[in-house]
Order: sequence, then structure tokens, then C-alpha cells
Amino acid sequence: MPPVDELTFATATDLLGRMRAGDLSPVELLDACLARIKAVDPRVNAFIELLPDSAREAAVESERRYRDGEARALEGLPVPVKDIALVAGTTMTMGSRMALDFPMPMDSEVVARLRAAGAVIFGKTHMPEFGSTVAGESARYGATHNPWDLERTPGGSSSGAAAAVAAGMAPVAHGADGGGSLRIPAAACGLFAVKPSRGRISMEPLGDITENTVYGFITRSVLDSALLIDQTEGYAVGDPYWSSPLARPLVEEVGADPGRLRVGWTVRPPIDVEVNPDWAAAVEEAAGLCESLGHEVEHHDVDWVDEEMQGLFLVLWSAEFSFAVEALRRFGLDPDLLEPHNRALWELGKEHSATAYVTARGRMHDMLKRVLESWSRYDVVLSPVMAQPPPRIGWLFEDVDADPLSPLLPRSAMIAPFTTLLNFTGQPAASLPLAWSGDGLPIGVQAIGNMGDEATLFRLSAQLEAARPWGDRRPPL
Repeated sequence: MPPVDELTFATATDLLGRMRAGDLSPVELLDACLARIKAVDPRVNAFIELLPDSAREAAVESERRYRDGEARALEGLPVPVKDIALVAGTTMTMGSRMALDFPMPMDSEVVARLRAAGAVIFGKTHMPEFGSTVAGESARYGATHNPWDLERTPGGSSSGAAAAVAAGMAPVAHGADGGGSLRIPAAACGLFAVKPSRGRISMEPLGDITENTVYGFITRSVLDSALLIDQTEGYAVGDPYWSSPLARPLVEEVGADPGRLRVGWTVRPPIDVEVNPDWAAAVEEAAGLCESLGHEVEHHDVDWVDEEMQGLFLVLWSAEFSFAVEALRRFGLDPDLLEPHNRALWELGKEHSATAYVTARGRMHDMLKRVLESWSRYDVVLSPVMAQPPPRIGWLFEDVDADPLSPLLPRSAMIAPFTTLLNFTGQPAASLPLAWSGDGLPIGVQAIGNMGDEATLFRLSAQLEAARPWGDRRPPL
């Protein structure tokens, strides 16, 4: 068997090819991931639970399928699941002490589809409480550390997912994105991620009353991401909305000629916060790279600046968060167990009337129409993923005693103002690790596509990956 780190830093596509060729077994690959976790996760804290017994049973079954010529698309690929989805037989805490601490009776639809494609579900990954901040820190599980700098956060809220892949503990990882929670940690950890279009991947059976959250994956390569979305996308009974069908599998878009795209770029955030020069420069360089590849590129400051935005967002977010907390209260759980920022968010949400909530939704809808019209002539718009590098662990919560909401607003917004609006519009958006700072930290460039048009994003992302490869970079862990 190859050395552990050679396996665990390989792409999923490469690993699946080795298993199909008989050069690697699913059990060997699972053992390599578990060995790497044992070696490095005490310093990273990406996993909250491992499932070695059930995972080994699945890996043994995958070995049989390879022998018998019955291998499926993801046969034997180890995939951890963010602690925001149901995995039968495990708890789903969402990083909170206010959680349903009993084994879940079923899988979420996305997990069921991963299993049906042959994936080996082998662990649950860390997230901040209810995914509400851009840092992987929770009172229940402690802090997840960024493999590129252990004093920094890997971003949030798919914190453990990104840290696990970046540190070579998993070839890919499931995550979720309700305001940047795939793109932010991918950017902070030097990985690729796509927030698919609204409804592309089912949220059943939990659903999503906010209409903002979508499941997705954090990967090393563009092709790996396409493969995983292909195996999990599509409508499930109970979904309140779904995206337009893909014309063909996304794996067929990877490497396809994107044609001459109309690309706009901006470094102006929707709110008045400072943008780090390195992150701004990375976008300008990416725009120049697109131009060198034959695309029509121009600077364009999106019309997304609005003084009301943060207020509207807070009304909607707090009301919807309050709904989730009240649902847990019906099971007898105590909101006093919430961390201070989330308790303050819950209390704020209870203050809003139904009229205030619907008014905020209507006002946000009007604003989003203006935003979409602002870039309607572009196929893709580039921006930073984050306005600042991932902060040091603890920074987000320094003012929480004086202002319980400060980890959310202003601090999370200061770090990542560019991502949340795309959850409201529902458009697909990718995070591409196209640059590194002078001190060795990854920098992510956001590529925003039109609604339902993941195909163009994958064609362009694959082209940029080929022109500026990132797959051989490893953190100094």
C-alpha cells in the first residue's frame, strides 16, 4: 500500500481510479484516513465523531462489489458528513449543547444518496453552534484549527469539513452553505467548493424554511466536486423548491470549452468594511488570468451596496433562528444552553412580528432584483470570498460580554461580507484557491454564476485550475 499521506492527499477521482484498477482497496483507503486522523486531528480537531465499525462494514462491501463488477460511482470513497445532516445511528448536535442527543433514526437525503453511490460514511465533522459564525469554535467541542496556521480558524461553518480535507484526513467532505459556509472555509484552507443553486441538492427530511441553505462539498479538485454533486443532486419528495435540471452531468462540463465568457469583477463589498489588499489583488489577478484565456473581462462594481441590508438580514436571520430554537424547545431542550451570541439572536427573533418578517422579505426581494439586474450581462462575476484572512482563534468572541451579537455583527461580517447575498439570490458560486499570501495562507476567489447555471462555473473553474494548478500544495502540518 502507498504511504498514508500519499493516499490521503490524493484526489477522489484518482483514488476511485486506483480502486477500479485493483491497485488499492476500500479497506486500505479507510485505514489510511483513520491513521491520518489519529496522527493529526488532536492538533486540528476536525472530527466530533468517528464511525470505524460501520465504515469498515461498508468498505468490505465495497471490496466485494469491485470484485464482482458491481462498483458504483463513489464505491469505497470515504466521506465525512458535517454535523448538520442526519446520519442514521449517530447524534446530530449542530455543535450545540442544546441538541437532540440520541441516535437519529434515518439518513438525510444527501447522505442516503452518497451511500447509494457507494461512499463510505466514516465520521461527523465539527461546526460552530448552529453554523452561525465564520469561525469553527463552539462551547461544546472547542475550536477547529486551520491546518495552514494552527492559531487561526479554518473558517465556518463547514469548519471541520475543510480542515479535514486540507489536513489530508479525508479526500472530500460534505458541508452546507447558508451564508458562505462552504466557500469561506474552502477559501481559508486552500480548497475548492461550490455552493450549488438553490434546491440543487435536497435538504430533506429537515427542509430549509430560510430558502438560503444548500448542501455541497469541499474538495481538492474541480472534477471531484462535479462528481459528488452529480451523485447527490435532484428533487426529493417534500422539497419546497428545486433547481432547473442540468443539461448533462457536471463531470462532462469539466474540461469542456467554456467559450468566450463575459466576466465582470469587483472588490467592493456590499457593506462598508475594509478589504485586505492581498485578497483584492487576487481577484484582479484572476480577472487578468481570465482575460489571458480569451474571455471578455471588465471591472464592474455590482450594485449591491444598500444601507438597509444588514438590518434586513438581521430581521430575517433572527426570526428564522428563533423558529429553529422554538422547535427544539418543544422537545424539552433549554435555550439557556445556547452560547451567548446565539441566545441573543434567539431573543431578538422573538421580538419581531409576522408583519416585520414579511416586510423584510419583501424589501430584500426588491433589493435582490436590483442586484441581479446589475450583472445580468455577465456569465460570471468574480469577487473575493473573504475581506480579511481567517482570524486567529478567539478573535470573533473578544467583545461578546459587552455585546452578545458581536460575533455575528459586526465581526463575522467584517471577515466575510461577499458571500451571504448569494444565498438570498440562490445563485451558484464557487471558491477557487488561486492565490497565496506572502505569509503562506491561501486566498480564495469567488466566481458567481447565474441561477441554475453550474455548468458555466464548472467549465471556467476547470479552465482556471488547469492554468493555475493548486492540487500539489499542502499545509505545513
